[in-house]
Amino acid sequence: MPASRYHIEHTTWYAYAAPVAQSWQLARLTPRSLPWQRLLTHSLYIDPPPDERHETIDCFGNTVEHFALHGAHRRLRVRMQCTVEVGERPSCDAVRLATPPSDLDAARMSEPTPLVPLSEAAREYAAAHFATGRGWLEAVDSLMRAIHVDFEFDPDATTVSTSVDEVLQHRRGVCQDFAHLMLACLRAHGLPARYVSGYLLTDPPPGRPRLMGVDASHAWVAAYAPQFGWVEFDPTNDQLADARYITLAWGADFADVVPLRGVILGGGEQLLDVAVSVVPV
Repeated sequence: MPASRYHIEHTTWYAYAAPVAQSWQLARLTPRSLPWQRLLTHSLYIDPPPDERHETIDCFGNTVEHFALHGAHRRLRVRMQCTVEVGERPSCDAVRLATPPSDLDAARMSEPTPLVPLSEAAREYAAAHFATGRGWLEAVDSLMRAIHVDFEFDPDATTVSTSVDEVLQHRRGVCQDFAHLMLACLRAHGLPARYVSGYLLTDPPPGRPRLMGVDASHAWVAAYAPQFGWVEFDPTNDQLADARYITLAWGADFADVVPLRGVILGGGEQLLDVAVSVVPV
């Protein structure tokens, strides 16, 4: 299939009740370059203009923009615009035929993290899907489908600090919760998996135009097996990632891929607004 091309805008606004005297920020807002994904154009606008700015690569290979503002300000706007070309991921059969070497990076994706600690409840929830004699791909796919069926998407049910065990108890959440839950289930059974953040092309309701700024960031899971490599599962939508999925960053959990985070001096209360648009070119 031919590659799909998308124009993406991701804008974050902060409004502060009192002046911010100093601000130091990290932005992970550069889509990754991958065998199936090409970054054609990219720009990051920061208002007010930062006094310091430089770019690094983190331990997961994500691009990180460091910037700082040293003058008093009452607002901050960060707008990312890019054009990305995405093709189909390699099939599991293609990866198997390529016989890739063992991926040592997978080892650290088996370890617990603050947001995805070892969970006995998650281990028990997933146990039936890893019955003896079941293949890896069939088992992980079965787990993904179960999470999709058993849990209800509810943006008001959780926060960024909701634990995996709380999600298991209440059976509600958003894509971040379902990705963390699937990670906990896989790691509890000794299977490496990583958290993937990015964007997903969504279709407007029938007869309605596509609106700017109404899309959202998305999260899914990449699980690892030596014979298959990394395979991407989306428990929120019950499907494998395809050319509609644009990869922004990945890590061990959400804390490793937060699009914008930082420290400020002053500011008092703050208002936050985020708008995302994914438009086919």
